[in-house]
Amino acid sequence: MNIETLREYCIIKPGVTEGFPFGEDTLVFKVGGKMFLLSGLSEGDRFNVKCDPELVVELREQHTEVQPGYHMNKTHWNTVFMSGSLTEKQLRDMIDHSYDLVRKSLPKKLQAEIAAEK
Repeated sequence: MNIETLREYCIIKPGVTEGFPFGEDTLVFKVGGKMFLLSGLSEGDRFNVKCDPELVVELREQHTEVQPGYHMNKTHWNTVFMSGSLTEKQLRDMIDHSYDLVRKSLPKKLQAEIAAEK
């Protein structure tokens, strides 16, 4: 996976917006106004995703490409390197998990509006 494929995968999800709230180098994807993924464009080989705290530890222990979230809450965020041995399916699963985790935390009304976009 590369940064273009990452962007294409994220932007097709219902309710997703993209922007640069932290400057022109950091691409941020949000669902319902809340971040679920961000990536520095200068590196282009990694992204940060939100993760269930129990799964955070498990993923870090299983994969050297999964590190504590750079500049993020280490309990809830991982930095994932795309240039290692993780498959595209594994990368997409981590993105999906982050998206679902954030979407499920939104108010029910907003969740319903996003679900209607499908």
